[in-house]
Amino acid sequence: MTEERPCLLIVEDDPGLQRQLKWAFDGYSVQLASNRSEAISALRRFDPQVILQDLGLPPDADGVEEGFATIAQVHELNPRAKIVVVTGRDGREHALRAIATGAFDFCQKPVDQDVLRVIVDRAMRIHAIESENRRLLQSANQATALPGVIAASASMLKVCRMIERLAPTSATVLLLGESGTGKERLANAVHLLSPRTKRALVAINCAAIPENLLESELFGYERGAFTGAVKQTTGKIEKASGGTLFLDEIGDMPLALQAKMLRFLQERVIERIGGREPIAVDVRIVAATNKDLLAAVSSGAFREDLYYRLAEISIAIPPLREREADSVLIAQSLLNAASARHGRGTLRFSSSAVAAIERYKWPGNVRELENRVNRASIMTEASQVSAEDLGLASVPASSDDVPFLNLREVRQQAEADAVRRALAATAGNISRAADLLGVARPTLYDLMDRAGISTNAD
Repeated sequence: MTEERPCLLIVEDDPGLQRQLKWAFDGYSVQLASNRSEAISALRRFDPQVILQDLGLPPDADGVEEGFATIAQVHELNPRAKIVVVTGRDGREHALRAIATGAFDFCQKPVDQDVLRVIVDRAMRIHAIESENRRLLQSANQATALPGVIAASASMLKVCRMIERLAPTSATVLLLGESGTGKERLANAVHLLSPRTKRALVAINCAAIPENLLESELFGYERGAFTGAVKQTTGKIEKASGGTLFLDEIGDMPLALQAKMLRFLQERVIERIGGREPIAVDVRIVAATNKDLLAAVSSGAFREDLYYRLAEISIAIPPLREREADSVLIAQSLLNAASARHGRGTLRFSSSAVAAIERYKWPGNVRELENRVNRASIMTEASQVSAEDLGLASVPASSDDVPFLNLREVRQQAEADAVRRALAATAGNISRAADLLGVARPTLYDLMDRAGISTNAD
């Protein structure tokens, strides 16, 4: 098939320099514009990856600096495009101002075509890498098929497959995992993939409510049941009828209340505090805890019969440190969301930041990762988030990082990594990727099948 060449938009009002630059970049699909209006029109029509912007464009009729106005409008319309500004030798201050407002790099006049070519080629490569990262992130999200969950690691994808299978049933689910591993998101996924999705998901944190109030929060109460009960109040269980009740931190439920919860789970009826009439409730239960419930059962802190009622299906969620490449995927998704939320344009991680994210053990799991990324998106002064911005600059490489060495697994992993890199470098073109790897197309297809890699391109 014919490969589409990357597009370079040159915004320059000098026809002679236009021709010279177009000739210098004959490897790209070059589009030309002489002013801001033409540049914006070309941006909408051709969606260029890189824009070569002359800062010396004459001002418009209102005295607006055309070069800076073009940069601002391009950045607003397509913040992913890389803008390389060209300025005179005395225009360094203007070039820095342009970079501060969204430009990627600059080159001074008179233009050294070799230097400019290096700058533009680098911008093209970075744009391609960022596009591939977004595609991989989207593929990872689609691969999990769970709303709000990002996963590519085998351990987490196994959890996602389990939830897909159990969600359509009415089984009670117990989610086990460290604090911050995403138990609430998985509970939400169970609800959204179930037949109960049109009704409410009601959540209650058993550790956040004082013991003397938790019973009334769960079961509700009648008017006059106790001092201050001035009206009949429906509890969380009753509000969740027809939907899903999420009991977060169930391991912190007081022992006295566990007996009443067990009765509800067995009979599916409740009585409000101060009430006498049983109320039938049709609700799906999802519980979660970061405690070792079996140890709590052994110590007498948790009822054994309640444990087995809750753990019809028990799912252990791996901590982030055991989820291979998930930390970087999740971090990029969080950075994209934080950038949009704080109006920071397009931010990306530096190579040092990526290495630090992969190396760090994340004791606070996804919650800690979200906190660090959100803070970095606000505090960074550049378009790249560094390890320093994340507060991870001092994280040392650990001697515990040495993997289990199995020669066959290492070879298979190396082959899979090489195939992924080749496909990324060739935008999914099978023929070019096979040439790059030095194998035949059938061999490449076999390698892709073994690694579970697919591509829509050919």
